[in-house]
Amino acid sequence: MPYDVVVVGAGHNGLICACYLAKAGLKVAVVERRDLPGGAVCTREDLVPGYRFDVGSSVHIMIHLTPILAELNLAREGLEYIEMDPWAYYPVEGTGRGISFHRSVEKTCQSIAEFSPRDAEAYRRYVERWTELNEGVFETFLAPPSPGRLFGTIVKRNLFRPQSRRLWSSLDTARQLMAPYGEVIQETFENEHLRTAMLWLSAQSGPAPAEVASGDMFGWNAMIHKCGAKRAKGGSGSLATALVKCLERHGGELFLGKGVEEVRKNGRGWEVQAGGTVFETEKVVAACHLKTFFCNLLKDGPRELAGRMEKARIGNGFGMVVRHAVEELPVYGRGVESGLQAREYHSGMQLLCRDRAMLESSYRDYLGHRPPANPSVVAMTFSGIDPTLAPQGKHTLFTWAQYHSYELRNGEKWDEIREREADKLYDLVCQYAPNMRGKMIGRYIQTPLDLERDLGLLRGNVMHFEMSLDQMFMFRPLPEISCYRAPMKNLYLTGASTHPGGGVFGASGRNTAKVILGWRG
Repeated sequence: MPYDVVVVGAGHNGLICACYLAKAGLKVAVVERRDLPGGAVCTREDLVPGYRFDVGSSVHIMIHLTPILAELNLAREGLEYIEMDPWAYYPVEGTGRGISFHRSVEKTCQSIAEFSPRDAEAYRRYVERWTELNEGVFETFLAPPSPGRLFGTIVKRNLFRPQSRRLWSSLDTARQLMAPYGEVIQETFENEHLRTAMLWLSAQSGPAPAEVASGDMFGWNAMIHKCGAKRAKGGSGSLATALVKCLERHGGELFLGKGVEEVRKNGRGWEVQAGGTVFETEKVVAACHLKTFFCNLLKDGPRELAGRMEKARIGNGFGMVVRHAVEELPVYGRGVESGLQAREYHSGMQLLCRDRAMLESSYRDYLGHRPPANPSVVAMTFSGIDPTLAPQGKHTLFTWAQYHSYELRNGEKWDEIREREADKLYDLVCQYAPNMRGKMIGRYIQTPLDLERDLGLLRGNVMHFEMSLDQMFMFRPLPEISCYRAPMKNLYLTGASTHPGGGVFGASGRNTAKVILGWRG
C-alpha cells in the first residue's frame, strides 16, 4: 500500500505521533483541513499586519515534563523556548502590589509573605505535598491508561518512597482529591488575594470551583515549579513548525488544505478520502475531535460506539479569547503609568479576578446560558519577552476569559454580540491598568462559536471533552476506546479527546505511537 499510516488531523498530538512513526521507518502521511499545521498550536501573521497572533494555546507547560522535545530533537529543527519567570502574577487592583509566582518556590514564597507570612509557609507545604502526589500521577500519563497501571504506579512509589506512602495512605489525601478545588484552596490558605489567584489558575481546565472530585485541579499547579512555564519563541505555532520539519526529515508527508470527507475500510487496509484525493493506507490514526471522527467521518463504523460518542460530554464551551495589537504594555500600578518598557510580570499570565464571587458570578451566568456580566481574564503580554511578535515599540496583548456558554438562551447570537463581549475583556484590563485606555491598534476575536468553526473545537471546548474525573484516565473518552485503539483493526486514536486530555502536552501522541510500534513501559 502507498502508506503505512495516515494521520487524520495535524494538531500537535497528531504531528508528534506521526514523527515517532516516521522516525521508526514507517511511511506516514498527515492530512489536515486547514492551511496551517498545529491545530490549536498555531500562530498566524495575517490578522493584524506586523503582528504574530496565536489562535489557540499560548503557554507550554506539560510538554516540558515529557521526553518528547529531546527524543524528537526539536531544537535541531529550530525550536527555542523562553522561560516565563514569573510564570504568573496576581495584581491587586489599584495598589501597585501583587503576588508573583516564580519557577523558584522560595521566590514565590517571598512574594506571598508580603501579604501573609503564614500563607508563605502554607504554600511551601502545598508545593511539597502536591508535587509528590502528582509526580506519581504523571507517570500514568506517559502510557496507555488502565486501572492496573494507575494503581500499580502508586503501589510502586509507595514501596520505595516513604513520603509518597504517607500521602497516599492518608484518608485526608483521598478527601482532598475528591473535594471541590475551591474548598481545598479555602482550607489551605488564609489570604483572600492568594485564594483568588489559586482559584483562577485552577479554573483553567474548565471545572468550576464547586465541582466535586476536582481537588487536583488545584494540586496540579504545584508541578509548574518543577518544569516551569515556557513560551515558544516566535509564537506557539513554532512547536508545530518544528514538528513538521522533524516529520519531513524522517520522510513523512504533510498535506494541508485536505479536509477529510470519509474514512472507510478497503479489504485489509483503509482509504482516507480528503480534498478530492484518496489515500490508501494500512493503518489510520484519528487525531481530530473523536466525536467528529466517529459520527461524521468513519463509514460503516460500530453503530453503538457512534451512539455512545454522541452522548460523551463536551459541555457548553467555557471561554473566549481576544488577541490585541497594542501601543504599550499594561502597568498594574496606582494610576496611569507608562507601559513602554517591559516589567518583570509581563513574562507571565496576569490573573485579573477580584475575588471568588466574581468567578462564581460568571459561572452562574454560564449555567444560565448567558454571556458573563463580569468575566475574569488571564492577560498575556508575550511581546514583553519576545520582540519577534510585534513591530518595534509595539506589543501584543492576549486575553482569555471565562465562563462563556457556546449555546446562548437569552435570545442573543454570538456573531451579533462578539464585539460587545470582547470589549468587556479589554475594559477589565483597563480597570487594572489605566494606561491601556485608547491604546488598542487592532484585535482578533474568538468566541466559543469561532473556536468551533476555525479550529474544530466542538461547542468551543478547548479540551475536546469535559475534564471531569469520569471522563479522565481509562474513561477518556469512553472506557472501550481509552487505550488509543478503536474496535476495528488498525484504527488508532490520539489527541485531546484521549488520555490524558487537553493542553500542550503531546503525551497522547507519543502514547499512540508506542501502541502502534509495540513499545513497552
